[in-house]
Amino acid sequence: MTASNTSALTVFVEGIGLVGPGLSSWEDGRDKLLGQSAYVSAATVLPSPMSLPAAERRRAGAVIKASLAVGQEAVNAAGLQASSLPSVFTSSGGDGVNCHDICSALASNDRLISPTRFHNSVHNAASGYWSISTGATPTSSVLCAHDGSFSAGLLEAITQAVVDDTPVLLVAYDTHYPEPLHSKRPISDTLGVALVLSPQRSARSLARITLSGADGLTDAAADSMVDPALEFLRQTIPAARALPLLRLIASPQAATVALDYLDDMQLAMEVAPP
Repeated sequence: MTASNTSALTVFVEGIGLVGPGLSSWEDGRDKLLGQSAYVSAATVLPSPMSLPAAERRRAGAVIKASLAVGQEAVNAAGLQASSLPSVFTSSGGDGVNCHDICSALASNDRLISPTRFHNSVHNAASGYWSISTGATPTSSVLCAHDGSFSAGLLEAITQAVVDDTPVLLVAYDTHYPEPLHSKRPISDTLGVALVLSPQRSARSLARITLSGADGLTDAAADSMVDPALEFLRQTIPAARALPLLRLIASPQAATVALDYLDDMQLAMEVAPP
């Protein structure tokens, strides 16, 4: 399909959720991304997922806590019902701590795996817990694209919102790996980000996103963060590749941003006030 017969995909950001090192919410993060308050890195604090039944809450690890926290924050900000929203969940590797615990058990004399460890190991665990938590029954897509997982999820969510003409929830998350896995996959901490994307503008719209060109791809370098601590976050947690986009959404000015995606190709989009 050529550029001449392809319409650019445009969506509106209706709500945002954010939690990560030194970032407690979108409201907190927005000020730090704009430099209106100082960003100081600190271990991620994850709220208990009180929307889950007690039994599921006890089994919830960092991935579940992060994804439910940011998903609910974004949906609340959008003023929508979580139960009615299609969703896209994306992560570079799922629950790193859970993976470590399974590997440790397999390397021990007692190789029995806890059922909780097993069902938390699947890549759609966060999506399943979201459905339990909110009663959501619409379709849910679960993606993985290594360090480009946020862009893969964003591209999927934008496409679904436009093609199906419905708001879509995007949730991206990553957690750290303990040693010895950490030396091979050095993700520094847990970070989650969520966006509610709608094909129509509303009174709550925060920004307009339009994929650049015919396919949204560019060979230009990915944008980075000016603040060295935020740039470290962007480089060391795959879900934090979203930070340059979030910074533009927080800004009242229109600009183009490129986000890490494929090895030699980035995802480019124009971000503007709604």
